[in-house]
Amino acid sequence: MLTIDELFSWRSPSAKQYRDQRGELSESDLIDLMIGEPRLIRRPITIRTDDPSRHVLGGKKADIEAIAQA
Repeated sequence: MLTIDELFSWRSPSAKQYRDQRGELSESDLIDLMIGEPRLIRRPITIRTDDPSRHVLGGKKADIEAIAQA
C-alpha cells in the first residue's frame, strides 16, 4: 500500500539532517528514526477502509475531502 519512504516526512525540519542519505537508509533505519522522533512521520495519513489503494499523505484539505466523498 505505502512504503516507509513515503511515510517518512522528508520535508520536516527534523529530517534536514537525513535528506542527503535518502535512498541509502534502510526501511528499518527509517522506522527507527520515526520511533525516536515522531515528527518524522508524515501526517495526516488518510486511508479508505473500503479501498486501501486510495490514500492521502499530508495535509492537503482538498485531497482529504475528495477521498472522503467518493
